[in-house]
Amino acid sequence: MMVITSSTWAQKRKRIREYGIKIGVLPTGKENAITDVAGVQVGQVTLSKGNDIRTGVTAILPHTGNLFQEKVPAAVFVGNGFGKLAGTTQVLELGNLETPIILTNTLSVATAINAMIMHTLQQPGNEKVQSVNAVVGETNDGGLNDIRGRHVTEKHVLEAIQKARPNAVEEGNVGAGTGTICFGFKGGIGTSSRKLPASLGGYTVGVLVQTNFGGVLQVAGAPVGEELEKFSFRQQILEKADGSCMIIVATDAPVDSRNLERMAKRAMLGLGKTGGIASNGSGDYVVAFSANPALRIPHEAKEKTQTTALLRNDEMSPLFMATIEATEEAILNSLFKAETTLGKDKTKVEALPLDKTLDILKKHHVIRP
Repeated sequence: MMVITSSTWAQKRKRIREYGIKIGVLPTGKENAITDVAGVQVGQVTLSKGNDIRTGVTAILPHTGNLFQEKVPAAVFVGNGFGKLAGTTQVLELGNLETPIILTNTLSVATAINAMIMHTLQQPGNEKVQSVNAVVGETNDGGLNDIRGRHVTEKHVLEAIQKARPNAVEEGNVGAGTGTICFGFKGGIGTSSRKLPASLGGYTVGVLVQTNFGGVLQVAGAPVGEELEKFSFRQQILEKADGSCMIIVATDAPVDSRNLERMAKRAMLGLGKTGGIASNGSGDYVVAFSANPALRIPHEAKEKTQTTALLRNDEMSPLFMATIEATEEAILNSLFKAETTLGKDKTKVEALPLDKTLDILKKHHVIRP
């Protein structure tokens, strides 16, 4: 099996900003990626063999320390619940995250949980740990991947964690996005970020997505899916509208689980702006966390109380806007970077046709001379 952990896929295609497409009004971070949030790292393992195996793992680490001993505030929002996002109830109940977030395919969730338990138990300082809440998200890549073969192993999950770096994030046919399909085109991994100006706090919001859902594609408001005549509810559309989208939102702003949930809700607005419809068979989930070091929650403490400074509700609107913009752009980046893929049963999923798409965007003045 060929295991790809570096830049192999999707290097010829560009991110949307390189084509002159601008989403929203807020500036991006340096890498325009979730890793612009200080401390956040991403690692990916891509599995490809013959025509049948198209899958992988994407790991998101909120910080580089021992997450179990230094938990981070977190929240989950369910846009549509046809999915298998493990670990949600404890996050909802306690408002924190104690493991990396793993994204993979539907039938590999249990494998990823086992790997995360192993990862946590083996970390120095966790010798007495007897309970681990692993957070694992998924989308179903069975259209291109031999999903029943369950080719993702615990070793691959641990490797993705080990490969995590605070650098630019690969997009398109990589990691958990290797076998995904979005709006009828090849989907994948995408990311983006927004940096608030100093007058609004100077905080960063980063988003990473695993796109595998349906709808009518729009790019900065332009009806791309409609004009390409490839969209849900055309021909056998009801069967093809389903899918899923995993959205991970990170910030360095001092916000607790309650306001992180409010941010997570806004991520679904970003999905909607791309034309996603959160259909009946779609698992659309958002996991949001704050990587702000001052908000870390110790597993054990002598003090009975914890005092932290939190952003006021009245200061949240800029973070909401940043989340919406970064989510929309991350989804579009996943499409623009993804390559045409041949997979299981000789199934071929075409990439978004860039020439035709760019012509449509020029026609609708999204791209200006």
